Amino acid sequence: MVPSGLALIGLGSDLCNIERIERSIERFGHRFINRIFTETEQAKADRRSLTRAATYAKRFAAKEACAKALGTGFRQGVFWRDMGVVNLPSGQPTLNLAGGAAARLAQMTPAGHKAAIHLTMTDDHPWAQAIVLITVSIA
Repeated sequence: MVPSGLALIGLGSDLCNIERIERSIERFGHRFINRIFTETEQAKADRRSLTRAATYAKRFAAKEACAKALGTGFRQGVFWRDMGVVNLPSGQPTLNLAGGAAARLAQMTPAGHKAAIHLTMTDDHPWAQAIVLITVSIA
């Protein structure tokens, strides 16, 4: 249920296998990591040596979910690194959009409104999951 005063303009979810991400990192190393993840995301994952693969997998799922919420997938100028998981001062995760992802969000946001991206991520080995809601205020 979307709270009163908000309109839902995008919804996406994704389920990702942590072991698949771990194998991709082992096989392709920094070539894979640099293609998919922002520097901020890499720094967070690298600080978590015991849960590094799960940290990356949650962010991978968040990007997939965001691309779905934008309604484009990874087409129409939307690329992996255009979406970066960041934390608000409260610790709550959200997505920072750039490039084609930011352009798509601007395109789908009604004139005179500001979009907000809501993100939740979780993992339970071997799975990581993310859900993205994009809302605008209508009050």
